[in-house]
Amino acid sequence: MLDMQKRLTNFFYATMSLPSTAMGFALCIQISALSWILSTKFHLDIHEIGIVWAAGPTAGILGQVIIGLISDKAWFWGGRRRPFILIGGTLAALMVFLLPRIDLVNQLLGVGNILLVAVVVALVLDLSINISFNPTRSIIADLTPEGEARTKGYTWMQTISGFWGVMAYIVGATLGNDVLISIGALVVFAFSVVPMFFIKEQRELATQAENAAATKADWGQLARIYVAHGFSWLGVQSMFVYTYGFIQSHIIPAGTAQAVSDAQSGQIIAYSFAVLNTVGFLLPALVLAPLAKRIGRVTTQAACIAIMAAGYFMIASFARTPMMLYALMAVVGIGWSAIVSLPFAIMSDKVDKSRMGFFMGVFNLSVVLPQLMSTGVGYVLKSAANNSLLYVICGGSLAISAALWCLVKDTQTASSASAIPLAAH
Repeated sequence: MLDMQKRLTNFFYATMSLPSTAMGFALCIQISALSWILSTKFHLDIHEIGIVWAAGPTAGILGQVIIGLISDKAWFWGGRRRPFILIGGTLAALMVFLLPRIDLVNQLLGVGNILLVAVVVALVLDLSINISFNPTRSIIADLTPEGEARTKGYTWMQTISGFWGVMAYIVGATLGNDVLISIGALVVFAFSVVPMFFIKEQRELATQAENAAATKADWGQLARIYVAHGFSWLGVQSMFVYTYGFIQSHIIPAGTAQAVSDAQSGQIIAYSFAVLNTVGFLLPALVLAPLAKRIGRVTTQAACIAIMAAGYFMIASFARTPMMLYALMAVVGIGWSAIVSLPFAIMSDKVDKSRMGFFMGVFNLSVVLPQLMSTGVGYVLKSAANNSLLYVICGGSLAISAALWCLVKDTQTASSASAIPLAAH
């Protein structure tokens, strides 16, 4: 074990955060570039793009649960989480590299069906992310003692992951998605693999009997959290997948040449999500944690989600220029900052801490199932006369989520409120 790990230095926290950052970076590339590539380069219809996006959540339905359950008990290649991070990170980097080369893969394999190949690439990419995301979060809990040290670990993870996510969108907007993908493949591989050679895992995890803070799962409360969080992700995923259609029909001036329209829409998407994620990584530690200490985590979560719903409705009604869209994305980012941080903290109070990998996997179902359901939004938009309907649907979904969060019991105490572990999406 290196001295930085023994002393829990800031450099150790940063190093431990990089694998999760790699998976977040891969996800940002997928969000920023996949729909744009499929639409502009391979000319898939909007509902076909929804089918491609559905492949990933389908892989994640069981992927994170199984990997979390296995990694809680497994030990090989010198670690519990390490093997899954190495395998998943390598595969994710390869699939990121292949995103703009789906046609070449199609020709090489002789499949003759670009949609099928796109589905396979998206499926392997998301499965790779799912293989790694759970262990990258669980390893932080494994290697830090409960309390302030663990809080610091998750805070570092969210901050570093969020910062690099913003960089992904900025690179895509300024240098283009092709450059983003080339850089991204290297970043995902390096951040996944290299840190694993500087971190030593413990062979034995604390059992529930040994962990005074561990509790049995409160499945009634967990169910409420899952449903509330699920409606949040239905709106968020629909935004990620179909925003390009809204931009092309409401932001890009009518009559713009197709090539120019494609380039402009890709840039606007990247800047929009850069704004969203900048707010998303700045607010949790600076604003949400102090606010949650005063009014409670659940109340803070519900309020942020309600603001996000209002932001979506305003986009549907008023966003007709890039600057207006960016401004309203900042409003939406308030809810996004809560979605990627507070639900994990609320959930973790209600589960057995010695089975964190498993419960993180189960928690992921409240993300991937709504992502899968968002495919249906594509078919609704296909027949809609106005693509602003997208943000009406997103706003409605977030409004329902805000109401459902009010039904969740907040078990935090004044002494624990300041120790909110933050997690990336």
